[in-house]
Amino acid sequence: MLRYTVRRIILTIPVILGILVISFMLTRLSGDPTDLILPPDAPDSAREAFRRVNGLDQPLISQFFTFAINIFRGDFGNSLRFHEPALSLVMERMGATLELAIAAMTIAILVGIPTGVVAAYMRNTPVDISVRGVSLLGQAMPSFYLGILSIIIFAVWLRWFPSGGRGTWLHLVLPATTLSFQLVALIARVTRSCMLDVLGQDYIRTARAKGLSERRVVWLHALRNAFIPVLTVIGLQVGFLLGGVIVTETVFSWPGVGRLAVQAIYARDFPVVQTVVFLFAMIFVIVNLIVDLLYAAIDPRIGYR
Repeated sequence: MLRYTVRRIILTIPVILGILVISFMLTRLSGDPTDLILPPDAPDSAREAFRRVNGLDQPLISQFFTFAINIFRGDFGNSLRFHEPALSLVMERMGATLELAIAAMTIAILVGIPTGVVAAYMRNTPVDISVRGVSLLGQAMPSFYLGILSIIIFAVWLRWFPSGGRGTWLHLVLPATTLSFQLVALIARVTRSCMLDVLGQDYIRTARAKGLSERRVVWLHALRNAFIPVLTVIGLQVGFLLGGVIVTETVFSWPGVGRLAVQAIYARDFPVVQTVVFLFAMIFVIVNLIVDLLYAAIDPRIGYR
């Protein structure tokens, strides 16, 4: 297992290099931030000084190598807008983002997996048809539309929850539910599909023939063997979750990294955008590495080579 882990870590190096290149190039495609940060009537000397101080007067290839070397030193540069270390700005808001993302993923797992199991067990019944219909709706509805709709219904009309901001657990309900809705739909559909395959296997019939309770057969034997594809989907959806949190934080005025990223994009604050992209990508890589290592814990038949 140690050898497998080391090999997987080595394979992430090209991924990290690719992340550096993509995040650097995409930010530069938005244009020169000088025009947005400095006032329109700023003299040419001030513009040239701003570009020189922030390294924007250097050739693009030189800017990239400086950016990459500084990243590996732990220096993500200073925000062009706030004149503070970009990493500090991002980490100040990372707690709020992780709170929202973890809450959404917890809801998705606790609701999606049992729903998929029940739908598979009650195949072609009204319960199963309802689950499939809601899952289809959940994957088709954009998160920003669902967020606005939930604000109108639950915050404006019913006044059950706050419409935005961060404070008590009530502030977390609407954004976490909105962010998790598509994940619940996807996890429920994948769980249902995998459970249908497993419930028809010979060892499930054997377990029932031995007199095991239906609950033990379904929730222990069947679900455990059907869980690996579900776990893979959960790991891959971390990327969707980190992308969706940007839209959700903007809709609900949640003071997290996603909202900061949107503001930085509008201001062409290159260091902040690059820091957000790099950290989000690293979280995605680490989570998927953990998912790979969990396979053997769930199914002992899987070995590491």
